[in-house]
Amino acid sequence: MGETTMRAKVTVVGAGNVGATTAQRIAERDLADVVLVDIVEGLPQGKALDMLQSAPVEGFDARVLGTNDFAAMAGSDLVVITAGLARRPGMSRDDLQEKNAEIVGGIADHVRAHAPGAVVVVVTNPLDIMTYLAWRRTGFPAERVVGMAGVLDSARFRAFIAMELEVSMRNVEAMVLGGHGDSMVPLARFSTVSGVAIDQLLPADRVQALIKRTRDGGAEIVSLLKQGSAYYAPSSSAVAMVESILRDQNQLLPCAAYLSGQYGIDGVFVGVPVLLGAGGVRQIVELELTGEELAQLRASARQVTEQVAKLKI
Repeated sequence: MGETTMRAKVTVVGAGNVGATTAQRIAERDLADVVLVDIVEGLPQGKALDMLQSAPVEGFDARVLGTNDFAAMAGSDLVVITAGLARRPGMSRDDLQEKNAEIVGGIADHVRAHAPGAVVVVVTNPLDIMTYLAWRRTGFPAERVVGMAGVLDSARFRAFIAMELEVSMRNVEAMVLGGHGDSMVPLARFSTVSGVAIDQLLPADRVQALIKRTRDGGAEIVSLLKQGSAYYAPSSSAVAMVESILRDQNQLLPCAAYLSGQYGIDGVFVGVPVLLGAGGVRQIVELELTGEELAQLRASARQVTEQVAKLKI
């Protein structure tokens, strides 16, 4: 027998739809042992047990522990924060801010106490603001705190492009920058089908329609579901980030990262392309943006800065 390698440990905070599906995907890919934490008694325990009973069929050996005890996150390589209230129809992301700030702030304190070496991936909305809050409350270096937004927004853009052109989803790449919300900046000229820019394949008005649908992607699902919000694509997007970090893949992914002068933006988390690897954000990639794209990105950053100011951190 050779040396046994220890599986990584990931704690997912929040056992609602996004958190539980994130835990399920991590376990099914055997990426890490998972601790699923939630304050609701029985909820994480029940979901974890259900997942474990799927393991013989799905063929994974990752352990899944459900608990109400935040101390169980001790030794985590990575913590994914999904806890918070979901948007309801007619509710803006900003309506969520005050309530979710209390939740995320408390969780960040637990992370600082129990998993001081972890990388933190924030999924809770309003995303860019909650990522800033988690960074401040943990006191971690900025490269170890990153928000999941651009991966999801880009996935939505890619899906809409593939549906429009009736091509394989796997052939489509896209890039969406900026805040996760109405100020996001989908970059059509960095969006391709097998390397061919979409403006070569679609008329300008169709490209604009897909950009609009991407901006409204979350709200469209909320209005259809009537109760609850999206979780399949958000969990997939979070796990893409988790995998890139745990396996040190250095994937180039759009994420909410802390900017200190890049793109002329300073002191705020906003969606930009980053290299994600061991330890979190390895590098922030500065694209050559047009004047209009840069103006949109900076306007998005200003919105985040204004919202952060309301938290009075």
